[in-house]
Amino acid sequence: MTRLFENLRVARFAVLSGAYDYFAIYSLRSWVFGWMVRVLSQVTFFALIGKLLKSDEQTQFLLIGNAVMIGAMGGIFGLNMTTAERANGTLSLLVASPSRPVVVFAARGLYVVADAVLSALLGLFIIGPIFGLHFPWPRVLLVVPLTTLVGLSAYCFSTFLAGVVLRKREGQGLVVNTTIVTLMALCGVNVPVSFFPTWLEWLASLLPITNGLEAIRDTVNGAPAATIALNVLAELAVAAGWLSLALATFGRFVGHGRRDGSLEYAS
Repeated sequence: MTRLFENLRVARFAVLSGAYDYFAIYSLRSWVFGWMVRVLSQVTFFALIGKLLKSDEQTQFLLIGNAVMIGAMGGIFGLNMTTAERANGTLSLLVASPSRPVVVFAARGLYVVADAVLSALLGLFIIGPIFGLHFPWPRVLLVVPLTTLVGLSAYCFSTFLAGVVLRKREGQGLVVNTTIVTLMALCGVNVPVSFFPTWLEWLASLLPITNGLEAIRDTVNGAPAATIALNVLAELAVAAGWLSLALATFGRFVGHGRRDGSLEYAS
């Protein structure tokens, strides 16, 4: 119990520290007229592809997929934290935390998930009606926790990858961009997963986003509750799997960095 309370205390301060960093980066004005303009433009761009195809079904598919992808992208952007911490000279200090290193890093980056989920929901609910997307009430309220689940699942995946690339900062940007493009290609964002061969479809089901996004589509399209529940359980299992892998490996990667001196104070 003592160890649990220590981890919770460290996690609380890590979350607060991350939040202070975030509010130092963005003001309300820059967030609304900078970041949100970018989010709305991205969702609109892909929805317009559906319009060019003269298909309401394709428009809805692309709009929902790319709005929800915003929520996942935030989690993947958490990968950049290790490079930022190193550049700011705080990486080694975070590693020296009295708790497990993964607790500090995971808690400190939760603000990116909160921001990404809010951005995704605003993108969906602002752009959706413009393109004629109907949201069934009150079941549309399920989209909020489901989008949160997708963001957290992507963040669990990102936390595992952050441990893998912790000592290889020169490849950080490549890993982030490659991961985002791969998830957009395989997880049903722009192309139905059923389009792929069976083995690739199976691989996609093990990645974040896939099952959660399907649950969101089912919610909007009025699918049976049992179908939605199965996809939610699958996304929860994927998130738990990647989180377990991160918990099992992150400390080892940090330990290797300590031994070979790659966790220097600054770049």
